[in-house]
Amino acid sequence: MHRKGMVSIWFFIGALLLLYGILITGAGLYELSNPPAHPVIHAELHAGIWWGAVLLVLGIFYSVKFRPGRS
Repeated sequence: MHRKGMVSIWFFIGALLLLYGILITGAGLYELSNPPAHPVIHAELHAGIWWGAVLLVLGIFYSVKFRPGRS
């Protein structure tokens, strides 16, 4: 139930997830090309890339589904 001129809170949540996904994926890709000097447990799993990708997908889904002006 949307009122005219109102923006769903889920759109903003999607935008935040999208932003965090971009930042975390970027940090994960940077870490992939520049591995840390100290040993990291399970570094070969590249958790930053996986979690960033999950946040990207969720952010895109929520941002598109609840975008303003959608009827």
